[in-house]
Amino acid sequence: MKHILVKELLQLCERNRDGSYSTQAARKDVLVLAGKQLLAGGFRNLGTQGIKPKHVQHLVERWKAEGLAAATLKNRIAHLRWWTEKVNKASVIPRTNAALGIDRRQYVTNQSKAHDVTPEALSRIKDERLRVSIELQRAFGLRREECLKFQPAYATAAGPDKIQLKASWCKGGRAREVPLRTEYQREVLARASALAGTGSMIPQGQRYVERLKQCENATNRAGMSRLHGLRHEYAQQRYQELTGCECPAKGGPTARQLTLEQKAQDLEARLQISQELGHNREAITSVYLGR
Repeated sequence: MKHILVKELLQLCERNRDGSYSTQAARKDVLVLAGKQLLAGGFRNLGTQGIKPKHVQHLVERWKAEGLAAATLKNRIAHLRWWTEKVNKASVIPRTNAALGIDRRQYVTNQSKAHDVTPEALSRIKDERLRVSIELQRAFGLRREECLKFQPAYATAAGPDKIQLKASWCKGGRAREVPLRTEYQREVLARASALAGTGSMIPQGQRYVERLKQCENATNRAGMSRLHGLRHEYAQQRYQELTGCECPAKGGPTARQLTLEQKAQDLEARLQISQELGHNREAITSVYLGR
């Protein structure tokens, strides 16, 4: 039997399907965990409308004691904020994470996390549709959900020099466009179109969640567990194209070594890359490019 808070949180998630599938799934997992941990903490008669600062503080203290990274804490707090906003109790959580004693997230590492896939590794993916989905991720710097839900006919309707991504494919529901620049991109798009026709890269009659599980199993079997590194590789290639220099994560000049003119060029490139990757702030590019 579900605790009343867990039950109400699940209902809240079902009624409010904000964001991409992966965002919704992560939110549900965190909120169910929070509900169970509040129950374990002695808050036995709590519903979604009853959340108070003491409940938030209890969770934050518990998560800190577990040694969770600042980034994980911030993500969990974001899901708690979503809960409180939906029940008109946003004021129970301080406006800043610093007020909760959570350190600022550190983006800069100057260590490359880029990762490419070899033809040999791709050949181990026997499902051709899935294999081309991974190549779409590689060619355009897509997230996994975006490359699986990709609809070639819709994407290429934007014109000959770009593709468009639907809001429903993208994290945070932010539609975007990505430049179509290379012959490899065009070749992958042609193969995707031949396979999907007017549909998506998910086979007809199959749900996204089923396809996601197939993707996870197939890539794990093929030894391809670092596919997010394809986005890093894309970002670093684009930085070199836009600036003529390697990014700091690949040994290029750091911010302190740039001239004023180069700093302006660096900022312009980062803003462009941020948009192409589907982020809404330049600071996140430090994860991909270093600083």
